[in-house]
Amino acid sequence: MARLLDRLGRFAARRRWTVLLVWLGVLLVAGGMALGFRGDFSSSISIPGTPSQHAMNQLGSKLPTAGGASGRIVFAVPAGDQVLAPAHRDQIAAVVGKAADLTGVLAVVGPVDGKTVSPDQRVAYAQIQFAGDESAVPPATQHALAALAAAHDGDGLRIELGGAAVSQMPAIGSTEGIGVAVALVVLLLTFGAVVAAGLPLLTALAGVGVGMSGIVLVARFVDMSSTAPILALMLGLAVGIDYALFIVSKHRAQLRAGMPLHDSIGRAVGTAGSAVVFAGATVLIALAGLAVVGIPFLTVMGLAAAATVATAVLIAITLLPALLSFAGTRVLRRRQRGAAAAPGAHARRRDSRWLRSIRRRPVVTLVAGVVGLGALALPVTGLELGLPDDSTAPPASTNRAAYDLLARGFGPGFNGPLLVTVAPPAGSTAAEAKAAAGAVAAAISDVPDVMAAVPIAVSPASVGDPLALIQVVPRSGPSTDATETLVHALRDRADELAGATGAELAVTGQTAMAIDIVDKLAAALPVYLAVVVGLALVLLLLVFSSIVVPVKAALGFLLSFGAALGAVVAVFQWGWLGALFGVETPGPIIAFLPILLVGVLFGLAMDYEVFMVSGMREAYVHGGDAARAVPAGFAAASTVVTAAAIIMASVFAGFVLTPDATIAAIGFALAFGVLVDAFVVRMVLVPAAMTLLGRAAWYLPRWLRSVLPDVDIGGARLGPAPGQHAGSPGRDGRRGGALPVGHRASASISG
Repeated sequence: MARLLDRLGRFAARRRWTVLLVWLGVLLVAGGMALGFRGDFSSSISIPGTPSQHAMNQLGSKLPTAGGASGRIVFAVPAGDQVLAPAHRDQIAAVVGKAADLTGVLAVVGPVDGKTVSPDQRVAYAQIQFAGDESAVPPATQHALAALAAAHDGDGLRIELGGAAVSQMPAIGSTEGIGVAVALVVLLLTFGAVVAAGLPLLTALAGVGVGMSGIVLVARFVDMSSTAPILALMLGLAVGIDYALFIVSKHRAQLRAGMPLHDSIGRAVGTAGSAVVFAGATVLIALAGLAVVGIPFLTVMGLAAAATVATAVLIAITLLPALLSFAGTRVLRRRQRGAAAAPGAHARRRDSRWLRSIRRRPVVTLVAGVVGLGALALPVTGLELGLPDDSTAPPASTNRAAYDLLARGFGPGFNGPLLVTVAPPAGSTAAEAKAAAGAVAAAISDVPDVMAAVPIAVSPASVGDPLALIQVVPRSGPSTDATETLVHALRDRADELAGATGAELAVTGQTAMAIDIVDKLAAALPVYLAVVVGLALVLLLLVFSSIVVPVKAALGFLLSFGAALGAVVAVFQWGWLGALFGVETPGPIIAFLPILLVGVLFGLAMDYEVFMVSGMREAYVHGGDAARAVPAGFAAASTVVTAAAIIMASVFAGFVLTPDATIAAIGFALAFGVLVDAFVVRMVLVPAAMTLLGRAAWYLPRWLRSVLPDVDIGGARLGPAPGQHAGSPGRDGRRGGALPVGHRASASISG
C-alpha cells in the first residue's frame, strides 16, 4: 500500500494543475447537479416489519386520510374567558377556513364540528389532515399556517401550531462555524504557518462540498433522513481536517530533515497517507456496517456519511499532494525556509514529564483511568431511549407551546393517542365493522391507563373488506413507561379484546410506532456492538501483527463509548449542566444515538490507536526493546494526535448549540467521546498498558504470523528515509521503514 500511495503522491505533485482542475470540475458538476436535481429529506422515522408499521400500511390503503400526517391548530384563552365565546368564534372560523384552502391539506375539522374543546372551555383545537407523511407537507404550507396564526393571534385569543403543521427539519445554523474557527486556531498554533494551517481546512471544505452535493442529489431517489446530511457534514469536516493534518505534519518534518519537495510529498502520502487510508477504511466499514442492523434509515444515514468520509480520504491522497506542490516550502515557518535542517536534526527528544509520570506508576495510572471512565459510564444504567416529539422542542417554540396547552386542557396522554385497527372477518359489512369497533372500544375503555377509547372511522366499501379505527387516549404522556406498558398490554390482550366479534386488532399510531422503533434499535445495539468490536480485533491484528494490542484497543474503545454515552445521559436526559449546553428540556435519548455513536466513535478511536501505537510498533520492530518503544512511539504521534483530537472535538462541539436537540446530542456525544478516547484512553491508558505488557504486547503465534499478510502501512518497502539507515530484520522478520506519522529521526512534527 505504501509504495502505491507514494507513487500516487508523486504523480499528484508533478501533475498538480491536472489534479486541481479535475477536483474543481468534480465540485462544480456535483454542485450543479445537486442544485438542479435536489431531493427532499424526511424528518419521520420508520422501520418496516414492526407491528405498528404493518398496521399503518394497512391503514394507509384502507383509510388514507387517517394514515397521513396530521397537525393541530391550538386555540387558548386566559382564565375567566371561554375559547368559543362569540368574541373568538369568527377568528377561529377564519383560521380554519383559510387553513383548509392551503396546498397539501386534505381536511380541517374545527373545534365546533369536532367538539374538541377542553372541559374547562379554555383550550380548543382544529385537526389538520395532510396528504402523505410529514416529509410530503409543503414547507410553503407550514409557513402559511405560521403566518395565519400570527395574523389572528390577539384580542385575548392565543394560537399555537403542533404536529406536522410545524416544520420538523433540523437546520444548520451559524454555531457550526465556531468549530471551524477553533480548528483554524489550533492549526495555526500547531504549524505556525498560515499556508500549512489553511490547507487542511481548504481540502476539508472541498470534500464536504462534493460529499454534501452527492447526498442532496441521491435524496431525490432515496428516502433519506434529515439527520443524514448533518451527520455527513460533521464527519466530513472533522476527518477531512484531521487526515490532511497527518499528511502535512509528516511532509513538514521531512522538509525540515532536508528531503526534496516531491520526494517528501510522495513519502508523506506513502507513510502518513497509508495510515490515513487505513483509518478512513475503519470509519467507512463501521458506518457501512450500520446496514447489518436491518434498519433502512440508519443504513442510508451510514452510507451517506461513509461516502463523505471516502471523499475526504481521496482528497487527502490526491488533491492535498497537488496543493503541497503549489505551496512548496511555504508550509514551513518563515525562519525554517532558508536552509533545510541536517538529517537527524530532530532525532532526539526527551520523554515528556507527562509520559515519565505514567511510566513510573503504570498500575496506578491504569486503574485510575479505568475507574474514572467507569464512573462516567454509570449513568448508562438509567438510559431511556425515545424519539423526539413536541414535548422535547424548545420551550419558546410554537409546537412546544401547543403540546403544553393540550396536555393542560385534555390530559398528558392526549398528545400521544394510540390507533387500534379492527379488521372483522372477510365478507363483513361496514355496519358490522362499526359494531365490532364499538364493542372493542368498550372493552378497551376498561383497560388500566386508558382515559378514552372512541371509534372514529370505517373504511368505505370501495376498498374491499372494511377496516374500522379506534382512537385510544392514554392517561399518561407519549414518552412514559406507562404508555409503553399500555401498548404491550393491548397487543397481549388483542384476542381477548376482540371478543365474540372475531376481528383482528392491531395497535399503531405515532406513539406506538416510536415504541416499536425504540425496541428494535435497543435489540440491534448488542449485535452491532459485537460486529464492530470483532472488526476491530481483525483489522488491528493485520496492522500490528499482535493479538494483545487489538484486545487492548477494543477494550479502550468500549471504555470511550461507555463514558460518552454516560455523559449524554447525564446532560441530555437528567439535565446535569444542562444550562451550560443549552439543554432546556431534558428527556429520553434519541433511540438511534447509541448505535450511531458506536459506528462513528469506533472509526475515530481506531484512527488514534493506529497513529499512536504504530510508532511503538515500528520502534520495536527496528530492534529496540519494548520499554524504549513506548516513549519513541509516543513522541512521534502525541503532538499530532493532540491537535487532531482538539480539532475533531471542536467541529463536533460546534453542533451542540443548535436548536435541534437530536443534532445537539449527537454533536455532544461525538465531541466528548473523541476527547475521552484521545486524551484518556490513547494518551494515558495506552502507554500505561504498553509499559506493563512489555514484550507480551507484541505476542503472535508463529502459525498465525505465517499466514497474515503484510499490509505495510508504515512504508517499510519504501526504503530508508534520509538520515535513517536500512533496518535489520526486526523481531517479526520484517524490515523496518518509515513510521506512519513520524519516527525518531523526525519526531518533532509541530515545530
